[in-house]
Amino acid sequence: MTIPSTGRRVLVTGASGGLGRATARAFATAGDRVAVHYGSREEQARETLESLAGEGHLLVGGDLSDPEGAAEVSRRTADGLGGIDVLVNNAAVNLPHPPATTPYEEWVAVWQRHVSVNLLATANLSHLAARSMIDRGTGGRIVNIGSRGAFRGEPDHPAYGATKAAVHALGQSLALSLAPYGIGVASVAPGFIDTERVADRLSGASGEAIRGQSPFGRVASAAEIAASVLWLASPAAEWASGTVLDMNGASYLRT
Repeated sequence: MTIPSTGRRVLVTGASGGLGRATARAFATAGDRVAVHYGSREEQARETLESLAGEGHLLVGGDLSDPEGAAEVSRRTADGLGGIDVLVNNAAVNLPHPPATTPYEEWVAVWQRHVSVNLLATANLSHLAARSMIDRGTGGRIVNIGSRGAFRGEPDHPAYGATKAAVHALGQSLALSLAPYGIGVASVAPGFIDTERVADRLSGASGEAIRGQSPFGRVASAAEIAASVLWLASPAAEWASGTVLDMNGASYLRT
C-alpha cells in the first residue's frame, strides 16, 4: 500500500537504529519531515538522519525517562519542525530480569527503569503532543510501539511485558479521550524483529527456534513493522484509532 505524502511534522523516539530508524525512513520517504530522537547513541542517530529522503529533518537528543527531558524533546521538536503532527513512541528498554534469579535490589531498579522509559515517557510525550495538537486545532496521530509480549507473557523480561501491556491500555484510553479533537491513537504489537541489536540471537539454534515461532518460518523486518506504523498514522486510518495491531506473523494469536 502506498501512503500519500501529507508533509507532516513527525517525532520518532528511539530512532538511532532498528525499528526507530526504519520508521523514520518510512515517514521521510512519504514526504514528511522527521525529528530523529536519540537517548545516548548520537552517532547512530546521525546515521539515521543522514539516510533520510528529503529535507528539513531534525536531530533531537534527550533523556525521556526524565519528565523535564521529555518536555525539552517535545519543545525542541516543535520549534525545529514548526509543530508536531505525528508522534511515534518507539523508545524502550528491555533488560533481562528473571524473577527466580534476579537479586531484589536489581529487580527494583530494572522495574523502575522499564516504567520510566517504556510507560511514563510514552504517557508524558503523548500528553505534550496532544496538548499541542489541541491548542493548534489541527488534530494528529499518536502511534505507540507495544509488543506481543504484553499478551503472551515474558518470563525473563516481566517488566517489559507489563509495561507494554500498559502502553496498549494507555493508547486505548487516549483514543477515547482525544478523538473529539481529531487525534487518532493506536498501537502496534510486533513479535520478533530482525535488527542489529538481536543479530546474535538470530544465529544458530536459538535463531532457528525464534524463526520457528511463526508458521512463515521467519521473523519480521523492521521495514514491515514501520509500514504498519506509517499506515496507522495516515489520514486513512482514523477509524483504526484505539486499535492494537498484531504484527507477529501468526506467532501468537489472541482470542
